[in-house]
Amino acid sequence: MSNFELSDSQSYIPEKSSTLPSSPASEFIVQFWGVRGLIPTPSSNTSRYGGNTACVEMHVAGKHLIFDGGTGLRILGKTLQEQQQPLEAHLFFTNCQSNRIQGFPFFVPAFIGENCLHIYGTAASNGASIKQCLYDQMLQPHFPYPLQVMQSELQFYNLTPDSNVKLDDVTITNALINQTQRSVGYRVTWKEYSVAYITDLHQNADQVERERILQFIQGVDLLIANGTYTAPTSHNHDSADLLWQAAVNAALNAGVKQLAISHHHPDDHDDFLNQVEVYVKSAFPQTILAYEGLVLVVGK
Repeated sequence: MSNFELSDSQSYIPEKSSTLPSSPASEFIVQFWGVRGLIPTPSSNTSRYGGNTACVEMHVAGKHLIFDGGTGLRILGKTLQEQQQPLEAHLFFTNCQSNRIQGFPFFVPAFIGENCLHIYGTAASNGASIKQCLYDQMLQPHFPYPLQVMQSELQFYNLTPDSNVKLDDVTITNALINQTQRSVGYRVTWKEYSVAYITDLHQNADQVERERILQFIQGVDLLIANGTYTAPTSHNHDSADLLWQAAVNAALNAGVKQLAISHHHPDDHDDFLNQVEVYVKSAFPQTILAYEGLVLVVGK
């Protein structure tokens, strides 16, 4: 590993196990466990796409990578625990907002002593490290048990923007995606394959920001990106084309092979998202709207 500083030491979808396909070291597999933005959205109108907040799992070259720890992380943790074997995983956080970290206190593997979790993040907008952000949300009165009750080995790493993490022949690079929210994106590269995970695209990015993002995601096999939306009070289904245009433009201009749109707005019900997928595919046919349980094999 390099270019980082080691720090001081509710779901509507039925919670049945979701079996990931066999993942030998020769494959690169991506699975979605949470695809909702802002807040969990349990509802009969969100049963197809799911109501858990952000969590994406990647198996690559025998490495276990997890991106963001929304409420989808809880469901992933229960599934991992059923495997009844020691776990070593690498958790990468895009920012410290509640919808990215709220599942961490409920991540069962973190409470098992034989497990090892490597946890990465950049400084929050107030300067807090990822360790401090996770620690603070587990203090009274927010949560009954402090982070110290987690018995697994927790290793925290403070990343700086534009730095790399090397895990043997897998490289994870980060880049600042949203200056206001201090949110980063990640690009995972292994052999000739690459996946970019950027979840804070915004409509008002200036030319410099857009060029930086395009360079970061250039030519990836899979781009996981958000639909852009404004404050919840001004969300308007009548302007759906505007909500998804930033992700589609990025995919087109960067020569991306496949686009998965995630982080759906809490107000976006299943029927609306079905309509959106039809619209987006007309602009970029290699697009899929992510849903909980979706599995993608990179390069196939």
